[in-house]
Amino acid sequence: MRPLLHRSARPTLLLGTVLLTVSLSAASCDDAPEVTLAAVSRATVTEVVDAPAAVTARAAATLTAPAEGTLAKLAVTPGQQVAKGQVLAVVASPSAQSRLAQAKQALDAAKRSGGGSPSIDLRGAQKHLDKAAAEAFTQARTAAAQIADEQARQALLAQIIAGERGYRQASAAVADAAGAVQRGVASLGSAMKALSAAQRLQAQQAYDLARATVDALTLRAPIPGVVQLGGTSTAAAAPDLSSLLGGLSGGTGTAGSGGTTVPAGVAGVPAVGAPVSAGTAIVTVVDTSELGLVAEVDETDILLVATGIAAEAELDAAPGVAYPATVTAIDVLPTANSRGAVAYRVHLSLGALPAGAPTPRPGMSAVARLQVREAADAVTVPASAVFTTDGHDTVWVRTADGTAERRRVTVGVSGMDTLQITDGLREGEQVVVRGADRVTAGDKLP
Repeated sequence: MRPLLHRSARPTLLLGTVLLTVSLSAASCDDAPEVTLAAVSRATVTEVVDAPAAVTARAAATLTAPAEGTLAKLAVTPGQQVAKGQVLAVVASPSAQSRLAQAKQALDAAKRSGGGSPSIDLRGAQKHLDKAAAEAFTQARTAAAQIADEQARQALLAQIIAGERGYRQASAAVADAAGAVQRGVASLGSAMKALSAAQRLQAQQAYDLARATVDALTLRAPIPGVVQLGGTSTAAAAPDLSSLLGGLSGGTGTAGSGGTTVPAGVAGVPAVGAPVSAGTAIVTVVDTSELGLVAEVDETDILLVATGIAAEAELDAAPGVAYPATVTAIDVLPTANSRGAVAYRVHLSLGALPAGAPTPRPGMSAVARLQVREAADAVTVPASAVFTTDGHDTVWVRTADGTAERRRVTVGVSGMDTLQITDGLREGEQVVVRGADRVTAGDKLP
């Protein structure tokens, strides 16, 4: 990336009045300083900001090996156009297959466990016991009624009543204890169900991950585009646009059965049959259907830039060719360049290519000329006529009597060679454009 450039402008287009310059020499007038005059005229002034830029692609995606193994198949060649979903390569990974088999076994085991709740019917047992006790007390009363001795019969009945009362108290205590036990068993059953469900979910997730890894061993194009073997050669300048900055060249190989064989070590691309690690870049797909630019505009100029403004780009690879472009977005956050200055990334779309112009490649260096302001039919003077005095823009004006008058002016749009004057001058007045340092107020000017 070239260093940031200061604001500049391109030559203005004059609407009609040609700048009239008059050169004076000391020989022609002994009293007049050697100066050059020019007439204040009307023209269109365009202010341009120059910024270093790079060509970007619409999108780029690098496909990597999802697991360690070997490159079993490479089904594409460098520079080949591929469609979305097309098979690009296949990685063989016994370890990934083994993990999938283990995850399947764990999932099947978790499903078989069922997670049933333990069941203990204490209340039912107590009901049977209460029924048997009631029958026993009834039989005891019947037997007591058969005793002829009144005193003995009453004594026995009193014992039966006392025993029945004691049993009811004991039965109530047993019922409370049984209820507590039953509630504990129910809570234990709920906990076991939750644990079993969590185990099944964990096993399912592990299986899904292992399955996805195995499926990913077949590398398919996520976007349509041109194939480059291996990863990108340089970093993208606009990650938010998934831009690829770098050439589209890759390792060259020879076609063979089942795909393309690439010699090991060419552009860092593994050969078919060579081992690969998880994360090894196999192929990159670059969508070049829409090209753009990412420019770095200095903070002193960024407030002049707006979306929709026109621009031109000149590539280092195609000097003299102006590629039309339009600003589409401006980053909110700054980025520090190599010099430590603060700049903002400006995104542009490239328009139709000029006739006969070469097609740019992603990553090519360029200069973007952003046309930030324009003033049509404006009062203008050559840029050399304006100088600064006491912090104010000033010009030397030839008065009606031919003498020099220093006058403050207000500058609007700044072109490379021409400045718009919004206040202080009228069309047709004469100003000094060369030799202003030799002029003093009251000097005779022709």
